[in-house]
Amino acid sequence: MKGLLPAATAIGLVVAADRLIKILVERSMSYQETIDLLPFFALFRTHNQGIAFSLLWGLGPLPLIAISLGVIAFVLWLWRSSPADRIVAHLGFALVIGGAVGNLIDRAMNGYVIDYFLFHTPVWSFAVFNLADAAITIGAGLIILDELLVWRRERAIEKAD
Repeated sequence: MKGLLPAATAIGLVVAADRLIKILVERSMSYQETIDLLPFFALFRTHNQGIAFSLLWGLGPLPLIAISLGVIAFVLWLWRSSPADRIVAHLGFALVIGGAVGNLIDRAMNGYVIDYFLFHTPVWSFAVFNLADAAITIGAGLIILDELLVWRRERAIEKAD
């Protein structure tokens, strides 16, 4: 896990920004209050008692905390197992861990995760999410992108031989 300081900084920034925004949302918005910012984007305070897209809703906070800790441990193992030159993947791992820790703090403190971003149209809306969820999604995308780049590079080398 070379580059631990930049990675820890990325994790810390995601967690700090996520906590700050969630505190501001809790202090300034009522539960299920909507603040329209754009015709397709609003702040909407809600609580997610499940994981992504409310999966496993009703399972309770302790099992979901255990799942979160397992995911964090698995991502740390993947990170440790990946070569040091995989910078894009390492940034992805840091974002996934930062997001997972941000949501884990919510779940441990409240028993649910505070969500507040809502993309919508008059007839459709996307799942409500938060900064931690966005970091996890972007991080996963970076990990996939890195895998594709490595695969493409290895195919080019094979063809050259």
